[in-house]
Amino acid sequence: MIRGILEEEYKIRQEMEKAGKEERSELKSRRSALLSGCRDLTPADKVYLARHIMRPHIDDIVDALFTDFFEQRGDHLYDEDLSIYGGIARYKGIPVTVVGHRKGHSAEDNIRFNFGMPRPEGYRKALRIMKQAEKFGRPIFTFIDTPGAYPGKAAEEHGQGEAIAKNLAAMSRLKVPVICVVTGEGNSGGALALSVANRILMLENAVYSVLSPEGFASILWKDASRHEEACEMMKLTAQDLQSSGIVDEMIPEPLGGAQLNPGALYDKLDAALEKQLHGLLGHSESDLIADRHRKFRKIGAPEKKHFSLSRKEHSV
Repeated sequence: MIRGILEEEYKIRQEMEKAGKEERSELKSRRSALLSGCRDLTPADKVYLARHIMRPHIDDIVDALFTDFFEQRGDHLYDEDLSIYGGIARYKGIPVTVVGHRKGHSAEDNIRFNFGMPRPEGYRKALRIMKQAEKFGRPIFTFIDTPGAYPGKAAEEHGQGEAIAKNLAAMSRLKVPVICVVTGEGNSGGALALSVANRILMLENAVYSVLSPEGFASILWKDASRHEEACEMMKLTAQDLQSSGIVDEMIPEPLGGAQLNPGALYDKLDAALEKQLHGLLGHSESDLIADRHRKFRKIGAPEKKHFSLSRKEHSV
C-alpha cells in the first residue's frame, strides 16, 4: 500500500512545481488526502519506509542537530570502514560522541558505504570512538540503520563475531550515558553491536529485529516471498517494541515517512534526545552501568511474582 501512495505523492509534487497558484492549492489538498492513508500502516509498510533511500541518515541528523562535528576514522588496527560514521561533536553546547551506521541517498553512495553493513573494522572503529568518549566523560549517541553485519568471507576471517561480541561486552560497562536511536533498519547482531544503551529510542517507522523479514521467512518457511507475513509475526515495529519494554520512546514521523519532511522529524528527535540526555546526566558511573544492566536483564523476563515459590531446606 505505502509504495503506491508514495509514488502518487511524488507525481503530485512534480505537478505542484509547474502549477499555478489555484491549481497548486488543489494539488495540496489532493496530497493531504492521499497521505491521510498513511495513518494505519502495516508492519510491511513500515519495513518499506525504514529502507527508503531518501530516509534521513546519520550524517543528515548530525548536520541538523549537532555542532562542531569532527569525524574520526579507522580502527587503529587494520583498516577504515565507511559504513560506520562517528566522531566528536557538541549537542546543546555539551561535548558528546556520535557514532552509527551510514547509508547513502544514491546507489553510488550505498556502494561506498556497503549499504550500511559494517565489517569487523567498522565495529572496532566504533568501539575505539566509544572508549575515547568514556575516557573524556562524553555522553554517547548511537544511530542504528543496518540490514545487519556484512556476511562476507573476509569479514568472517577478520573476526566479525568477535568484534560484535566485544562491542556488546564493552558497551555494557561504559561509564558514560549511552542513548541509542533506531532510525531505519535495525537487524541482527549488526544492530545490537551499537545499541547496548541506557535508553533506546526509535523512529515511528523504523524496525528493530533479530533478522530481516526475508531471512525469517526463508528460515521458517523456506520461502522468502512470505516476508510480509513474517513482518506481522516478528513484532518489529516501534509500537510493538515500546509496548514490550524494549524501546523507551517512539519518535513520531510526518505522514508518509520522515523522508517527506525531515525538518519536522528533526524537531521531535531533538526534543526527545535533549529530554533523555538530561535525565541521565548527573548520575554516577556505577548507577549508569547498573541502569543499563537492569534494562537488558528485564527484557523478556516474567514478573517477579512468578518467582515467589518458597524453597524448603532439607537436612541431609
